[in-house]
Amino acid sequence: MARRTALRRVGLVVLAVNAGLALLKGVVWSQTGSLAVGSEAVNSLADTAYSLVIVAGLYLTTQPPDFEHPHGHERIEPFVGLFVALGMFAGGGAVLWQSASTLLSGTTPTVTRQPVAIAVLALAAVAKYLLYRYCLATSREYNSPALIATALDNRNDILTAGAAMFGVVGAALGVPLLDPLSALVVAVGIVYSGIEVVRDNVDYLVGAAPPEELRRDIVRRALEHPEVEGAHDVIAHYVGPEIDVSLHIEVEGDRTLLEAHDIETEVMDAIRQIPEIDDVFVHIDPKELGEWKEDDEVDRLADFRR
Repeated sequence: MARRTALRRVGLVVLAVNAGLALLKGVVWSQTGSLAVGSEAVNSLADTAYSLVIVAGLYLTTQPPDFEHPHGHERIEPFVGLFVALGMFAGGGAVLWQSASTLLSGTTPTVTRQPVAIAVLALAAVAKYLLYRYCLATSREYNSPALIATALDNRNDILTAGAAMFGVVGAALGVPLLDPLSALVVAVGIVYSGIEVVRDNVDYLVGAAPPEELRRDIVRRALEHPEVEGAHDVIAHYVGPEIDVSLHIEVEGDRTLLEAHDIETEVMDAIRQIPEIDDVFVHIDPKELGEWKEDDEVDRLADFRR
């Protein structure tokens, strides 16, 4: 499936599930008066609102390249991820405030004992788990930071639904304070996940280096070419969710221009086979120009010194 189709489909599925859960929880809330279900209904309503932004963002980021954006629109994705992080902070902060206020006031929260409340929360947890797995698998397959953030947000929703269900069960057992206590723990987890999303997407925006294993793969692919005697000044950095690579390769100076061009092309093609790579820029250094040099980082990544 094309990346554009896959990402847009995930966005629509997330929107539909969140809207359905918001409606279902709202109906159960009106019938039972459960504060736990009510807070979850508000949470799902907020999820539906930000899902609309995700759908719009994924639509923009999957637009094909044009004259003004020759590399495509993928660089919009980190901004979508940051928007999801803001939603996490808002949701986590609201839960943190509510649970802390309840604990400090010493009041006992009103939680229904009706089975329908437990059933709808359990259904929400299952639905969010399936969404989490779906978003995570698609994000890994298509290298989408926006969907990674969405997957983490759905994972948080599993925790909030579980905490609400824990509160309902706690009320049935005569310990209603379990509701705000569990919500407090969940709120901390939500905020921490938001921090993770911000950190990852800021790395995409500021051009951070990719993971070491990927840089190691880049170096090894360059050095595996039989005509390449060495490499130096290897630079790999994020441009949005994709990676641009530039490097110098060292070859014997008696190669013809056509042979040098073929070597350059083969090295570029080998590196471009890495799914995360977008552009590769290769500079050839003939031995006779005295530009061959030691590069400790290349030697370390290649696990040997030439």
